[in-house]
Amino acid sequence: MRTITLGSTGITVPQNAFGALPIQRVDKETAVRLLRNAYNGGMRFFDTARAYSDSEEKVGAAFEGIRDKIYLASKTASKTPEGFWSDLSTSLTNLKTDYLDVYQLHCVDQCYRPGDGTGMYEAMQEAKEQGKIKHIGITTHKIGVAEEIIKSGLYETLQYPFSYLATDRDIALVKACNEANMGFIAMKGLSGGMLNRSDACMSFMCEYDVLPIWGIQSDAELDEWLAFFENEPLMTDEIRAFIEKDRIELAGDFCRGCGYCEPCTVGIVIHQCARMFRMIRRAPSADWLSDYWKTEMKRIDDCVDCGLCMSRCPYELNTPELLRKNLKDYNDILAGRVQV
Repeated sequence: MRTITLGSTGITVPQNAFGALPIQRVDKETAVRLLRNAYNGGMRFFDTARAYSDSEEKVGAAFEGIRDKIYLASKTASKTPEGFWSDLSTSLTNLKTDYLDVYQLHCVDQCYRPGDGTGMYEAMQEAKEQGKIKHIGITTHKIGVAEEIIKSGLYETLQYPFSYLATDRDIALVKACNEANMGFIAMKGLSGGMLNRSDACMSFMCEYDVLPIWGIQSDAELDEWLAFFENEPLMTDEIRAFIEKDRIELAGDFCRGCGYCEPCTVGIVIHQCARMFRMIRRAPSADWLSDYWKTEMKRIDDCVDCGLCMSRCPYELNTPELLRKNLKDYNDILAGRVQV
């Protein structure tokens, strides 16, 4: 497994890291076992956030006593200095540490700068001066904001969605980071669960100077990524052809399942319902056609077009339109008009 250095931070780790968002969905014992097995298998970079409910507490429990052997990254979604300091204090307590290797402003819709009136960048600087964080990072889902962040030269790492569905503009973003000596942390490497062939996902990442953080919540998922420490997948003509086929199939707008659009004012589970048809085709499960999901999909009829989901969507999707299209396709499946 090749190693990657996150720009000017000097952080050098295997190009195979752990995204700790999904462990909020499993119990503490399971999460701790997964995290320790990830470490024992070779992973050294672990990314979490205050927004991931109890993820930080589980990470802290897993690595107590070996803090100096790993790199920890967390995030604050706060938009005020007061919230920033509160989040940072909570994160340090939860993670059982007195410093974070990378602290990131989470899912921003602007490039925070010194003197912009928010005080957010100044808070980052002060936290770094105090030794509570080693490096200043930032995350966004909006490419225009990401481009502005790189040009600013203010941040040491950028976390942004990157997978083999990347556009030319996305790839240019990676190259711009490399030229600016800025670390690129690749989230959504499976594009919200739409991509289901791990060797294709990993071989694509290995062609770029990025650090992928794979969202992991089960032993089977972890085993897939750890296997690459022994047998790193190489890009082959067969994999390239597979990727191209997937790119064609997934062309256009689709929901990545990030959930930032929620909560819905009428209770629609947007992050699943807005991509239901593709999930049925790409991650087949009888559960998708259960009474539970039939009921949840029917809620789409209650949509009042309030627009809140669209205003929150980092990909600027027409979410009500996607929901209604998925409902139609779902009903066609139930009625036998469409085969999957």
